[in-house]
Parts: sequence; structure tokens; C-alpha cells
Amino acid sequence: MKIKHYVILLLTISLFSMCGNTLTADAKSGENKKSDEAKFYSFKANALTGEEVPMSNYKGKIILVVNTASKCGLTPQYAGLQELYSEYKNRGVVILGFPCNQFGGQEPGGKKEIDVCLANYGVDFDMFEKIEVNGENTHPLYKYLKSELKGTPGEKIKWNFTKFLIDADGKPIKRYAPTTKPEKIKKDIEKLLKGEKV
Repeated sequence: MKIKHYVILLLTISLFSMCGNTLTADAKSGENKKSDEAKFYSFKANALTGEEVPMSNYKGKIILVVNTASKCGLTPQYAGLQELYSEYKNRGVVILGFPCNQFGGQEPGGKKEIDVCLANYGVDFDMFEKIEVNGENTHPLYKYLKSELKGTPGEKIKWNFTKFLIDADGKPIKRYAPTTKPEKIKKDIEKLLKGEKV
């Protein structure tokens, strides 16, 4: 009888130990996932109007991040981006535009000149101050995005209007080439809105 009780006791201890390890592993996995997804929200950037904007303002939103320019052959993509924003803004989608002058000097002006271009295309999604997306002065947000989603070849931004899609948990999901038209991103946005994998 004592042997039987001893065996039962050993089995019970073993089961508790296994459950404890599983719970600990699950908890750590959950913490890591939360940490990875939340990192996007730790960054800040200055809006075109000058005030500092934390990316945490966009928690729960599907985000498209784009480096833009006013005098580029791809500048007409502003129109497609605005159409995309107008169609999906009431469904929790935002677009964040970051002017950059690193590609052919195609964003040479300041806020006044950028505003003129935005007005020409009727842009009313969120725009930020001019930044650098490559090199030693790369904005921290772009350092992060490039490290998470590398291009072909390498992580360097190739040209104006490279796009990054971020899901509603702050996780970078997909990177698009400059020549990818905004309307081509609709199918991926729809998938995210439905909770499907992109």
C-alpha cells in the first residue's frame, strides 16, 4: 500500500512540474510576442506641423508608412494613397507620410513647399517632418522597419514611396517596392481587416 501511495505521489509531482514548465514557456512566449508587437509604438516622430507624435497614438490601427517626395516621377502616388485612406479610414486604417530628400534631391523644400504639393493632391492623411531613411542619420523608426522587413537586395530603402504595412498589433507585416501602386495594397489591407494572414 505504501509503495502504491509513493508511486501516486511521484506521478502527481511529475505532472505538476510538467504543467508548470508549460505555463512558464507559454507566459514567456506571450511576453516576447507582446514585446515584439509593441516595439513600433515606442517610437516618436515630429508631425509636419512641428509637434511630437508618439506612434502609440496609432495603437489598434492598421498603418501604412511611406517615404514621400514632391518632385518625383512617383509623386502622383499621393493621389492613390489619398484614395486608399479615404476608403479605409473609417475602418481603422491610417497612412503616415515621411518626406525625404535622399533620392535625387526630389524633396528640396521645407514645410511650405511640401504643403503646396499635398494640397495639389488633396492629401489629408498624417504627414511628418522631412527625415532621412538611409545612412547614419536614419530616423529610428526607419531603422526598426528596415531591420524587420528587408528589401531586395538588403534592407536599404531604394527610392521614394517605399511602403511598410503594420498590423493592428504594431507588427510590421509587409514591405512594398516604390513602384507598387497604392491600390495594389488593398487586398492585404482587406485580409488584415478580416483577421487573415498576409
